[in-house]
Amino acid sequence: MKYILLFCLVLLFNCSNKTNSKDISTTIEINESLIQILDTIWTTEQTPIRLRDSLMAIYGVDSELVKEQQAIIERNHTINEKKVKEILDNYGWPTKEIAGEQGNWTICNVIQHADNDVRIQYLPMMRQAVKDKKLEPRFLVRAEDRIATERGDLQIYGGQMKYYPETKSFNLWPVYDPVNIDKRRAEIGLDSIAVFLKNRFDFEWNLEEQIKRTEEFKLKKQVEPNNQSTN
Repeated sequence: MKYILLFCLVLLFNCSNKTNSKDISTTIEINESLIQILDTIWTTEQTPIRLRDSLMAIYGVDSELVKEQQAIIERNHTINEKKVKEILDNYGWPTKEIAGEQGNWTICNVIQHADNDVRIQYLPMMRQAVKDKKLEPRFLVRAEDRIATERGDLQIYGGQMKYYPETKSFNLWPVYDPVNIDKRRAEIGLDSIAVFLKNRFDFEWNLEEQIKRTEEFKLKKQVEPNNQSTN
C-alpha cells in the first residue's frame, strides 16, 4: 500500500504542470486514486469510533464491547497515521483539488487522534496550510485545543470535552477566559461556543459554571507545583 500511495503521488506532482489532454486525463485519474486512499482512511478511522460511541451510550464506558471496539480503533489508527505521515512528509499539505472535498478533514482527524507529539510535529505545517488557504481554520483550532489539553493547559476555543470518572459524565475541558470565548471564536469564523457544543455534543454551555471551573483549574495548577516540591 505504501508504494502504491507514493507512486500515485509522484505521478500527481510530476504531472501537475502538464497541459495536453492526455496529461490532464492522467492527473484526474491520479487525483481520484489519492481521494480513494483518503476515503478508505476516513472509513476505517471513523466507523469504529461511531460504533464505540453507540455502544457506550447503551452499555456504558466500561463495557467489554466498548473496550473491544477501542482496540479496533487503535489498530486502525496506527495504520492510518502511517499513511498520512507519508503524504505530509513527502509532499506537504495537499490542496483541496488534490485531496478532494473531505481529504483535509480526513488528514486532520488522523492527526487529532494521534499522540500529542505528532500533533505538535505537524502544527507548523497546519498553520502554513491555513495561511495558504489549503486548510480551514476550524481544523487548526481543534489541534491547538487538543495540544493544550494534553499538556494540561487551559484550552482556547472550547473544542475539547473530557470524561470525568468521578462524576461519570462528560464536561468541557476548562477554557481560558470563558467570558470572551465567543469573541475569539468569531475572529476565526466559528459559531458561538453554545451553538457548537449543542450541535456537536448535545451539551449545554453555562458561562457561570465554566468560569468557576476555570478558576478552580487555575488554583489547582498553582498548588500542584508546590506539592511536588515538598515531596
